[in-house]
Amino acid sequence: MTEPYPDLSPRAYAAGLIAVLSVAALLRAIYPAADPPWNPTVGIVWHDEGAWVHNARNRVLFGSWSQDAWNPIYIAPVFTGLEYLAFKAFGVGVRQARVVPELAGLLSVWLLALGVGRTAGRRAGLMAGVFLATNYMYVMWNRAALMEGPMVAMMVASWFCYVRAERDARWGWGAGACALLAFFTKASAAFFVAALALDAVITLVVRWKESVRLKPDTTGRASAEQRRAAWITLIALAAFGALALALFVLPNWTEYRFYNWQMSVVRKPSYSVKALADRVTGFPLHDLFTRMWFILTLACASALGALARWRRIAPGERLLLLWVGLGCAELILHDVGNERRFIFFIPALIALASITLGRQRTIVSTDVAEVPIGRAWWLLPAVLYGTYVVAAAIIRIAFLYEVRPNVRLAAAVAMIFTGLLYATWPLIPRALSRNGWSPAAAMAIALLVSAGQMAQFVQWAAGRSYKNYEASIAIGRRLPPGTLVHGKLANGLALENGIRPIF
Repeated sequence: MTEPYPDLSPRAYAAGLIAVLSVAALLRAIYPAADPPWNPTVGIVWHDEGAWVHNARNRVLFGSWSQDAWNPIYIAPVFTGLEYLAFKAFGVGVRQARVVPELAGLLSVWLLALGVGRTAGRRAGLMAGVFLATNYMYVMWNRAALMEGPMVAMMVASWFCYVRAERDARWGWGAGACALLAFFTKASAAFFVAALALDAVITLVVRWKESVRLKPDTTGRASAEQRRAAWITLIALAAFGALALALFVLPNWTEYRFYNWQMSVVRKPSYSVKALADRVTGFPLHDLFTRMWFILTLACASALGALARWRRIAPGERLLLLWVGLGCAELILHDVGNERRFIFFIPALIALASITLGRQRTIVSTDVAEVPIGRAWWLLPAVLYGTYVVAAAIIRIAFLYEVRPNVRLAAAVAMIFTGLLYATWPLIPRALSRNGWSPAAAMAIALLVSAGQMAQFVQWAAGRSYKNYEASIAIGRRLPPGTLVHGKLANGLALENGIRPIF
């Protein structure tokens, strides 16, 4: 069937991307020394920037990475190395430290737009760029000298390379390398490495089964290229992983194990059944999901449609499902108490929502309505929990920072909706898959959502402060360079002076 609406022309797509990247650069670079949002907060702790660039600062100012008992280089070697390059090139300071996440964030906007464009068409790609460029939470984390922004950018780069590898398998080397760079930027990306490896294995199995039935036509050649890409991705993960193990992990095993296991895993919350249940129910009760509720809702609908045809979707689109699914599993197992844990969901949710808004142009894919009720029962856990997450993210506005009423009401909504869905199957998905919107309407929706995110940025900019920056300068006036200052908080006030924070 011919698409009634032609996709954007290459020239219009390029012009749109330039405009999107210009806005993204402006939002990340303007007011470079301003404090992160604090009323309301987005989860950025004021003293964390100095603490996490501690080793890079030590190397530039004092000639050695380690000066005390706090050495995040063993947790985040890639991030530390990038910050060192920024300090070496531009000097030590708040603005210089933030150059790394700003550039990484800008790169992620560009690559997500290109990747979604290849997966779902140029229009969907441009929408993904618009959403990520202006997402308030993501912009603010791109402005902070912390690991989350660069880690997510590496994940987006890996996903983009994996999408490119569907037609040119050599890009699988980039997918594997960037996934491991994400892990060594922050170990929270471990789930993404597993997701990439798992999807490569799934691709090998699915495409091998297809090759038995297919004739050597164009589809068969595409299937063969995807199998080759999957092998290259797995080999890249193994090869670059072995290299990192030999050059960094094993030579620094004592420190690596202490910082990445004792500090990051052992001291974290309980892993009892009750604790896991609390994390399952408390998972969606965060500002991030509420602030991007429209994107969350479309992404959940898109994910369910993709699950209904998971054997037939492209590897890049399936990786988005694993990105979200295994990411949820890692957080529920590990910790859902901090907003920073959820930042890595933003690009994946935006990509899924953009596929729905830009390519599918209906809330639910027509594939869902065609699923027999027997197969639909296999999706019940995903439907029930997805509905719970969507409901809780919006219901919490009425009970901000309360747990019990949010959990109970959202659970009731999820059970009622899921019961109606399955009792009337497939009437609801069939109704939601009809009467799709036009491309113009879809773009108008994207711009409207983006305007809402921009309004939050404008609100922050109007009331911005520079207290941390000014306090750091004041300390430099009172204390001579090299002065020893004890305590964790000293790290947060050390970027505009030459004191020696001892943690």
